Amino acid sequence: MEDLYALDFDGVICDSCEETALSAVKAAKVRWPSLFDGVDSALEDWIVDQMHALRPVVEAGYDTLLLVRLLLEMRLPSLRKSSVAEGLTVEEILENWLKIKPVIMEEWSENREALIELSGKVRDEWMDTDFTTWIGANRLYPGVSDALKLASSRIYIVTSNQSRFVETLLRELAGVTIPPDRLYGLETGPKVKVLKQLQKKPEHQGLRLHFVEDRLATLKNVIKEPELDGWNLYLAGWGYNTQKERDEAASMPRIQLLQLSDFCTKLK
Repeated sequence: MEDLYALDFDGVICDSCEETALSAVKAAKVRWPSLFDGVDSALEDWIVDQMHALRPVVEAGYDTLLLVRLLLEMRLPSLRKSSVAEGLTVEEILENWLKIKPVIMEEWSENREALIELSGKVRDEWMDTDFTTWIGANRLYPGVSDALKLASSRIYIVTSNQSRFVETLLRELAGVTIPPDRLYGLETGPKVKVLKQLQKKPEHQGLRLHFVEDRLATLKNVIKEPELDGWNLYLAGWGYNTQKERDEAASMPRIQLLQLSDFCTKLK
């Protein structure tokens, strides 16, 4: 029986944490220029460092802009416009981001679509003006490039990243050109919806279905859908998740905790 693998991109195939953090700071400066008037390079470096720690809560690129501003408000009381920043810690953001996010979106009067557009525009400009540095801020996880090239299974990329960036990174870092019909990016909607589409395709009937993801919350959303009971689910242990999440996943019968070397072997 043939296998079909639906793979998340960031945190499964590509470690984009550095690029995501730097892009977020660039975009935040465009969105809220006055907030950065008194921000020196040391504070910027601190924000980028904290963004690495907060990467597990990022679902879509625009989350990163919100996190940058929230970190600024945590460090600089004079800038505070949100009710949550005072006394807030990085650990509390990791624990409560889904509750914090709608509060700050409303208090800052922000718009999801506008933030998504800005996030993509800033990354496009960085690619256009300094492609080498942009590419250099991303890296593939060890062994993944060869595994993708040698894969005997049907491979689909299902990601909340924007498709054009994923295409570029796969081409430049892995030497892999993925057909457009095998890439489902941010534009194609929630991952649960994409998995339903994939399993309904006539050419996929009878295949073993596997979904590899690094966000436990996304896997939990899949489990809530009885229609998706046929998918084998894996949490990427090398990706953007916490030890607490890995421990929780290990206790869930539907989810297999996967290590990088096993993942590469499975694809081949």
